[in-house]
Amino acid sequence: MDLPLTLGDLVDSGYQPRTIREEIRANVFARIRSNTPIIEGMVGYEDTVLPELERALVIGHDIILLGERGQGKTRIIRSIRHLLDEWIPVVEGSPLNEDPLRPILPRTIERLKQEGPKTPVAWLAPDARFSEKLATPDTTIADLIGEVDPIKVAEGRYLADADTIHYGLVPRTNRGIFAINELPDLPERIQVGLLNALEERDIQIRGYRIALPLDIVFVASANPEDYTSRGRLITPLKDRFGTQITTHYPGAVDDEIEIMTTQARLGGLAVVVPSPVPQIIATMAQLARHHTSISQHSGVSVRASIAAYEAVAAAAIVRSVRNNETPAAVRVTDIEAALPAFVGKIEVESLDPREGFKVGSALLRQATATVFAQVYGSQDTTAVVEEISQTPLEMSADEPDAAYRALLASYPMLLDFVGSTHPPEELACFVDLALEGLVATRRLSRHTMANRVTFGPGRG
Repeated sequence: MDLPLTLGDLVDSGYQPRTIREEIRANVFARIRSNTPIIEGMVGYEDTVLPELERALVIGHDIILLGERGQGKTRIIRSIRHLLDEWIPVVEGSPLNEDPLRPILPRTIERLKQEGPKTPVAWLAPDARFSEKLATPDTTIADLIGEVDPIKVAEGRYLADADTIHYGLVPRTNRGIFAINELPDLPERIQVGLLNALEERDIQIRGYRIALPLDIVFVASANPEDYTSRGRLITPLKDRFGTQITTHYPGAVDDEIEIMTTQARLGGLAVVVPSPVPQIIATMAQLARHHTSISQHSGVSVRASIAAYEAVAAAAIVRSVRNNETPAAVRVTDIEAALPAFVGKIEVESLDPREGFKVGSALLRQATATVFAQVYGSQDTTAVVEEISQTPLEMSADEPDAAYRALLASYPMLLDFVGSTHPPEELACFVDLALEGLVATRRLSRHTMANRVTFGPGRG
């Protein structure tokens, strides 16, 4: 980096200090002018959350994000740091990231007088200017604000001297962004300790008011459930946040699919996932958010659909390894493997631990029927239903693709119903969708014995 390394060189370079809010505002304006989202990859928030966030950052507000779990609050908070400048100068060794042209600590001011233009300058990247704290009941004022260092007092300094303080996370984030996740979980007496930092921009420790003009943007998150019951956000602290932004779950299946497929971690393994599979998983999540047996206070996190997608891919990968086949291709029947992952992320309002899997299975059937209607809704099912009713189709969940296709050769009506336009590795998935859809709509029956599945006459 060809950056000034002393105060004299910094002044000669024409550097002009600016506040954290001025810096963020300028970078937001730059993104607006280039037609670039202020935060990348936030699907479904283009017309709701992001415009509100944009306005809050432009005007310089501290922000609290209110929403249920799995709505991207933490991701938004962490992404705001990308609106910081690539590098900023600080007085080398300063505990508070002081600007060389705007020092705030008495000892730094004195040091600049003594060393003058030769004062060393260091440079900070955005990651070094972002601090994040998960609010927990054991959080202390010392963690956030700081504490008097008894060793420094023993050395002869006065308690009111700023040099006696070991600074906490908040002042050490001076000229940066300080984030608190799950703010209502912070004990109320600790919340009180943040009041001055948020409004007056100074700090108080052990009854001593240390007047430090801190330059910090505060961002916090809270869940509505915690906001009103498990924890409480004290009114004076809530009042000090300039903007409250309410997040939400994806409103459309396509948005859920985009989030799910881009956020899933498949370990770099190649997996073919035909389009009906993510459609079914996303539809399950959308249906779960309106299901009467599922606690809507806790919500149904997008992480539920992401985890389900990953579990389904894993089922296909295991089958491909067992059968020594490539590529691994997902089938609709693999979605049952997603239920443990999906059910683990929903809260069913029942004391029966088995109820979650019952609800999950019902959602899977309903989602499969919905996607079946979308894909095959305009087709006549009479011939294929008669064919399988007369000759029940039996297969293994671990059936190799070659054996699967050979088995289907005996069911010409089924193959005609599914169509011949699908790639070979996706054929099994679309056949599964047809069969499972006919079961979900009660035109066929499905019987499972160990890992064998038999499709036969419907029960009407």
